[in-house]
Amino acid sequence: MFTFPSRLRFAVAACGGAAMLLASAGALAQAAPYPARPISLVVPFGPGSVTDLLARIAAKGLADSLGQPVVVQNKPGAGGNIGAAAVADAAPDGYTLLLGPTSTNAVNPSLYKDLKFQPLRDFAPITNVATVANVLVVNPQVPAKTVGELISLLPGRQYSYASTGNGGSMHLSGELFKSLTNTQMLHVPYKGGGAALADLLPGRVEAMFCNVPLCLSHIESGKLRALAVTSAQRSALLPQVPTMAEAGLPGYEVNGWFGLFAPAKVDPAIVEKLNAEVQKILNQPEVKQQLLALGAEPAGGSVRDFTQFVQAEHDKWAKVIKDAGISLE
Repeated sequence: MFTFPSRLRFAVAACGGAAMLLASAGALAQAAPYPARPISLVVPFGPGSVTDLLARIAAKGLADSLGQPVVVQNKPGAGGNIGAAAVADAAPDGYTLLLGPTSTNAVNPSLYKDLKFQPLRDFAPITNVATVANVLVVNPQVPAKTVGELISLLPGRQYSYASTGNGGSMHLSGELFKSLTNTQMLHVPYKGGGAALADLLPGRVEAMFCNVPLCLSHIESGKLRALAVTSAQRSALLPQVPTMAEAGLPGYEVNGWFGLFAPAKVDPAIVEKLNAEVQKILNQPEVKQQLLALGAEPAGGSVRDFTQFVQAEHDKWAKVIKDAGISLE
């Protein structure tokens, strides 16, 4: 028969055992394989944008390989800064990711004075998903069939080039061109590619560093003349068009890139896991075809390589923007 003290000891022991069981259950819950619930993939631009379309390809691939839904969330505004800031402020648990293009993660820190996030500090780079090249095109009225011929024309008269807006890849492609060639061209920003083409095709502006898919049909029809692509390698969509380096401008490279990022301080094991899954996805033939249909090419690469790449892109565009005196509020 139990005495009171022995009953008390039994109760204490029982409580202690229950606590140990609860602690073990909590540890097991924390050790559950990632991911254990749906993932949000934030796109800092609206539906139908290139960033959005690439995100949906990546989201489907990740959902299939990880066994959890990957939900694309569009958070546009302020040149992509609203969506990027939302991810920078999210919990670093791997359940909120960003598909960040060149603008939000390399260019905007040098363009905007009061940015609410700093990409190099607030994000953990995972991998580069895809790249999209621009192509330097001129109206056929321009008597230049090569980049060298265009450069020789620039000191003689004022040529203009169109873009889809201040601070975008088309604008900065032109500014880098001017910087490396020590020439001048008048930048004419438009609100979108359609408006820019409406003035380029009849010759009201002479040139454009155009996104390849946007201008492809006009190049093929002869309404625009392609002089060079801005990427380091020739575009699969325009294999006959040389790169800027091949056209006589070494050191010129502009790729619109779209990378996967997590909030800073996320578990490095999660970053490596996501990196490995994306590499598998990008090697799938059907994914390569989907990207090519958008005018994009699969990128990939290690976490370390992508981290160094983002730093280099940040530094490159900071210099171009400073030298050109570009600033946005």
